[in-house]
Formats: sequence, structure tokens, C-alpha cells
Amino acid sequence: MAFITTEICLFQPFSLLSPALGTMEPKTKLMLSGFAGLAGTVWIGLMATIASRQQQLVFNPIRVKEVDRPRSSGHRTRPVVLRSTDGTRLSGWLLSPVGLGRHPAVIYFGGRSEEVSWVARDAGTMFPGMTVLVMNYRGYGDSHGVPGERQMIEDGQMLFDWLAAHQQVDAARIAVVGRSLGSGVAVQLAAHRPVAALALITPYDSILAIAKRHFKPLPVSLLLKHRFESVKYAEKVAAPVLVLRAQTDDVVPHLHTDQLVSKLATLAQDEIVPDSDHYNIPYLPETQKRIAAFLRSRFFQMAAAPVLAASACVAQA
Repeated sequence: MAFITTEICLFQPFSLLSPALGTMEPKTKLMLSGFAGLAGTVWIGLMATIASRQQQLVFNPIRVKEVDRPRSSGHRTRPVVLRSTDGTRLSGWLLSPVGLGRHPAVIYFGGRSEEVSWVARDAGTMFPGMTVLVMNYRGYGDSHGVPGERQMIEDGQMLFDWLAAHQQVDAARIAVVGRSLGSGVAVQLAAHRPVAALALITPYDSILAIAKRHFKPLPVSLLLKHRFESVKYAEKVAAPVLVLRAQTDDVVPHLHTDQLVSKLATLAQDEIVPDSDHYNIPYLPETQKRIAAFLRSRFFQMAAAPVLAASACVAQA
């Protein structure tokens, strides 16, 4: 029914001309009819393209590793293969700090066209002293399967639970970092798991909202399957949030980040990284330093809280 309503609205100007059509020359009538038919064909064609190619529009799986043999200068680096809840093989890396004991940890979720081996290379700067789990999405890198919103959210929850059970990880201090498309995974994960901190790089309100801006004449809400509506989950996030925006961003305009930020009750920092754009922002030293400082501060506060509480009890006694 919505398709019909939209089509009527689109061609309403032609219906308003109908009383005058009777007085027009046959050639004029034919020309107008042809124009209406052409416009209708284009409109239907665009709808069909979005419906059939949305998998490619939302995801762009990259198979080739960005770094052939990634190693972190500050971690022990080892490849890991995990099975999703439906048995799909996911591949990535587990980076462990040198030293005994339980460490705070981070899970990283990449962008639409991002193979994540580079994170293992840069983890010494971005995640110092932290255990890092970085896995390629389904269909990316060496991971099997086909990407999809529901599968990515389920995989994210599985990765959090697996990392929380790891004997060298402090389960109370697991942070989540998401870039661009991955910010949608990170927000939903933070809404359903007790994450300690959330860092979002060029995040958006929803893929649906961005798609509506790009395809204004079309009923995108009826066609789009992978919506990643972060704005609906933002109020459920209890962890402190760092938002990093690109100085220039034509992919996720700041307006879409503003909508998300307005719903985050636990926003700690909202910053623009100088000299950055949507594509280079995660690789910049300034970005990596800001993420490291935010996470270290949060983890230190959480580690110090029990000590301060114990000291307060002793003082009261």
C-alpha cells in the first residue's frame, strides 16, 4: 500500500493536468504520457536496485589483508579462529599484554570496507596494556559467511562473552570500540552487555537515516533490511562514551552524529580530530592517542574504585 501511495504522490502533477489533457494536441498528450512512463520506469528501477543490491550498498567485504603478518610491538600476537552461534568460522587476532594477571580488554569493530589486520599492528599505541580481540566480520578477511546486521550483532555478543571468560581478562573491564559501520555494532553490544567503556569513531544515528538522505524520493524504510538504528539503543548504554568525529566527513555528516549524541546519557567526550576525514581518522596518531587516553583513564578509575571504597570503610571504622 505504501508503494502505491508514494507512486501516486510522485505523479500527482500529471493527475492535476488531466482536465486539460482533453484540449491538448495528440502529440502533446503522447509526449506527457511518455514522460510519465519514463519517470515511473526509473523510479521502479531505483527501488529494485536498492532492494536487490542493499547487501553491497551496506557492506563491502574486503578479503585481502591490509597487513600481511600483523604483530603488535606491545603485545603477544596470535591468530584466533572462533565459531559463531550458527557455526560460522570467524578469524582474527588476540593480542595479550606482556605480564601476568588479568588485564582490561578491548573489542574492536571495523567499518564497511575495513579488513582489521591493521589494528593488530597499531595496538601498541591505541590499546597499551590491554588485551585486544579484533575479528573480521563474516565475509571479510579469512572469516566465512555473509555479513548481515543480525548476524553481526549476535557475533559481537558471542565475542564479548568469549573474551569475558578468558582467564587473563578482567571481565569487569571490557571496552568496545566501533568505527563507522562498526559503531552500530558497538552501540547495540553496549546496550546488551556490561561494557566498561565505549569509543565510537565517526558514528551515525542509523544507516536507515543516511539512506533516506541519499534516496529521498524512495520508500527506503520499506526496502532496507540492515538498518543499524543506533539511536534506538543509545539510551540503554550505561558506560561512558567517547565520540570522535572527522573534521571533514562526507560519508557520515555531523548531523547524523548529532542525532546519536543527543540520545547518549553517558556521553563523556565529543571531539573532532584535526586534519581527519572519514577514511584516515582511525590511522592517525592523534586518534589513537585519544582512544588510549580515554580507555586508560576509565580502566584506572574502575581499578581504583574498590581501593578507595575500602579506604573509606577503614576511615569510618
